[in-house]
Amino acid sequence: MVMTTRGRVRIEDGSKQIRVYLGGELIAESTHVKLVWEKPYYPVYYFPAEDVRMEFLAASDHTQRSPSRGTANFFDVKVGNRVAENAAYQYLVDCKIDGLEGWIAFEWDKMDAWFEEEEEVFVHARDPYTRIDILPSSRHVEVVVNGVKVADSHQPRVLIETGLPTRYYLPKTDVRMDLLNSTETTSQCPYKGTAEYWSVTADGETVDDIVWGYRTPVEESMRVAGLVSFYNEKVDIYVDGVLQERPKSVFS
Repeated sequence: MVMTTRGRVRIEDGSKQIRVYLGGELIAESTHVKLVWEKPYYPVYYFPAEDVRMEFLAASDHTQRSPSRGTANFFDVKVGNRVAENAAYQYLVDCKIDGLEGWIAFEWDKMDAWFEEEEEVFVHARDPYTRIDILPSSRHVEVVVNGVKVADSHQPRVLIETGLPTRYYLPKTDVRMDLLNSTETTSQCPYKGTAEYWSVTADGETVDDIVWGYRTPVEESMRVAGLVSFYNEKVDIYVDGVLQERPKSVFS
């Protein structure tokens, strides 16, 4: 891979086959995408125009100015009766990044499906520099909520993910599931899958959505299937008897 930096924007040549669909039609397919870090946590795929089925794109009147990239011109993506408004964009006349002029990106959530090779990807493009390690452990992990011990395990799975606090996934048999109440909250992660959530009622107080787990995680995270984890930021976690400092993160 070749990486360049333009101001605060990183650009890298991708090597995976990337495909995007709307309304059952393949809209773009390429093995020569560029990964552009428009946001700090994950990249956006940019396709060469020749790898986009331009017959499905119709120029709209919408534009958007970026100090680092220039002015984006937007397109509606139309397939039969389906119209995804302002779902594609490209930088043309005043593109500030060499090599990006004329390349086309798509708004992730406005499209129906994305694939890296033959694997569907959810939420956003995967960052090639994000790594997940899931390690079996015999460390003693205790979780305390409002002074009540909610979990006590000697068989945690330790999940270490780039840029996030270490998480301890515990068997439900080591958790006071009688204190947990399932909620309707869900979240999706491109590296782990779809999570379900629980609230905890302890000492007469309910703390919402501080426990989560993956029933059927994606293949790379299968080691946490059926286990649950607690937000370190919101509960007291003891590891081998030592109270862990609550980390500061986007989940605090």
